[in-house]
Amino acid sequence: MRRIAGGLRVESRSEAGRDSGGSRRGSDASRSAAAEERPGVSSSTPVPPSSSEVGGRRGPMARPGMERWRDRLALVTGASGGIGAAVARALVQQGLKVVGCARTVSNIEELAAECKSAGYPGTLIPYRCDLSNEEDILSMFSAIRSQHSGVDICINNAGLARPDTLLSGSTSGWKDMFNVNVLALSICTREAYQSMKERNVDDGHIININSMSGHRVLPLSVTHFYSATKYAVTALTEGLRQELREAQTHIRATCLKPEDVAEAVIYVLSTPPHIQIGDIQMRPTEQVT
Repeated sequence: MRRIAGGLRVESRSEAGRDSGGSRRGSDASRSAAAEERPGVSSSTPVPPSSSEVGGRRGPMARPGMERWRDRLALVTGASGGIGAAVARALVQQGLKVVGCARTVSNIEELAAECKSAGYPGTLIPYRCDLSNEEDILSMFSAIRSQHSGVDICINNAGLARPDTLLSGSTSGWKDMFNVNVLALSICTREAYQSMKERNVDDGHIININSMSGHRVLPLSVTHFYSATKYAVTALTEGLRQELREAQTHIRATCLKPEDVAEAVIYVLSTPPHIQIGDIQMRPTEQVT
């Protein structure tokens, strides 16, 4: 654990090449990196246990520190499945209004119905958005502004992996990954910050869901360009944190890479406003024989 200006930096970890519940999936070759990066949780990592209490189906359990977020709005990109769906469910369980976006929303609509029938205190609002299209993103933020006033939490979860190597990959595949993993994340971050600023929201939170591929390059050619986009997410999150500090705002930025992202999201949101968690990486546990 390392100290940073304004609070704590916690380190944690996640898989690479995952489909983050967004619009499109990478190939089996791209996802083979994910199979290698499925770490356990180190006992020294200060993330509360039992994700099932927060992101599972046992019913709502209020987390201390989450009261201030009740009835406020969170945007979760890539919410149609996987990590994005788990994060959206966890936030609805804590009483938030959640706009879950993806290119196809049928799965999000089903999840919204599940959350409602389960009696969760929050609401899940499906929204169809192609994150590779800036106009779609801007239209989504405009709709959120007109219908719900604005965004208080932005969770950039959507990610895309293509099996395009550096020596023979297609330019279109590289552009697809860059547009979703880097540009869409940056556009959503900018628009979320502007939404907070124009409403004088000074305790908002921007969370980027990353991968361990943003911290190391695997000897697997089909993941190399993908890894470059994830390194960009690491740099963008740190740059964002610095710019927020320069702007003298209390809006926070966090980069998450843990196995249980839904639990980690609730954890960082429940910390006091003066605590800055910049990064979470969960280290693999050692096998004891």
